[in-house]
Amino acid sequence: MTAPLSPRIAIVGAGPAGIYAADILLGRLPDATVDIIEKLPAPYGLVRYGVAPDHPRIRKITDALDEVLRRPGIRLRCNVEVGRDVTLDQLRAAYDGVVIATGADLDVALDIPGADLAGSFGAADFVAWYDAHPDVPLDWGLGAESVAVLGAGNVALDVTRILAKHAAALTSTDTPDHVLDRLAGSRIRDVHLFARRGPADVRFSALELRELGDQHDVEVIVDPAELVLDAHAERMLEQFSQRRIIVRTLTEWAAREPHGAATRRIHLHFRHRPVRMLGGTSVEGIEFERTASDPLGRMVGTGEFVQYRVGAVYRAIGYRSSPVPGAPFDDASGVVPHAEGRVLAADGSPIPRLYATGWIKRGPVGLIGSTKSDAAQTVQHLVDDLADVTPVGDVDDPLAGLGSVVDGAGWARIDDAERAEGAARGRERTKLTTRDEMLAHALPLTVSETAR
Repeated sequence: MTAPLSPRIAIVGAGPAGIYAADILLGRLPDATVDIIEKLPAPYGLVRYGVAPDHPRIRKITDALDEVLRRPGIRLRCNVEVGRDVTLDQLRAAYDGVVIATGADLDVALDIPGADLAGSFGAADFVAWYDAHPDVPLDWGLGAESVAVLGAGNVALDVTRILAKHAAALTSTDTPDHVLDRLAGSRIRDVHLFARRGPADVRFSALELRELGDQHDVEVIVDPAELVLDAHAERMLEQFSQRRIIVRTLTEWAAREPHGAATRRIHLHFRHRPVRMLGGTSVEGIEFERTASDPLGRMVGTGEFVQYRVGAVYRAIGYRSSPVPGAPFDDASGVVPHAEGRVLAADGSPIPRLYATGWIKRGPVGLIGSTKSDAAQTVQHLVDDLADVTPVGDVDDPLAGLGSVVDGAGWARIDDAERAEGAARGRERTKLTTRDEMLAHALPLTVSETAR
């Protein structure tokens, strides 16, 4: 009797969602082989290119992810983009299951007049720049003295903190020289963070909020009038301890007399809904309508409008996913349509061998660790479905003809090069900044042959 074929699974996306899914898969199917396909030359997704460089504790998640990538049965295949180098149909024909785990990489649009002016930036682009994403230009203009950040979550806090931070505070991190140089030359003096919600309704974590005030030569300013609590806010504070801590921190800052000695200031504003950006060809200011809570806690306009003069606006109002070529996509919600991870066709039926996990499945909500339970649900359905799927058997590898695939050994060479760059600067790592740099280390033979 012929032995049953070992399942072959492809996971598209080498961020936490994809790597956790691979780990869970091998726990359920120890004899399976899993190929993790990533469009960038390096793995780790959001952890590498979405976490602020001054958060090394979160970045240490890569140690756990690296252990998974080293498991027998897992093969890393970076620098491969679905839709460019291979189609989704080719993957479905070559694997018993394909899991889409591509995350969320775009900014949610802000639909107000002036949002497309020069000097209006999406947070995703700025985060990618300071995290040295290889597909982002090296330069970033920091010529405005006063800037605005829009948002009420941790990404808005990250953007605010990095804009106000002195470059010297990042020299011990993996931040590359071109980012440090631009930050050192920044003309920013005032960073205004505006939240549409009230102080008891923001989505900041208490720890990240406190970090704003722990920076050298940076003063945090809060107007006590911004912290007046209505009945809805009082109910929130009674129910949620984190919100009590946040309001307590803000109240402590508001009670301090501005000392004026710091060269940079962070101003926190609440109950401000942006209505238009001001300027001719570039941002010169921004106008808001003041908001208030209705009896149900919903934010409503008050009819009072205020303007602030700023030279740039950073929009940190949410992320959304990019469509994966060949996969269904709900443009309104920004996710792949699915039933508990089984990707659905237009008629609502599951597409054979196709699954989704992570933010492309549920939207950009939850912390990095929450992707584990999400992946477990998807993997369970994939495993259940294998009983009813004819194994693909011994088919040709759809990536076999590509000479630019970065495998585990190639990623190790990038890793070694970054650690060497870091050691030369007295730090753990310094990131390589461009695809060419990364591929020169990952694929030295291919690059040298191409140059001939």
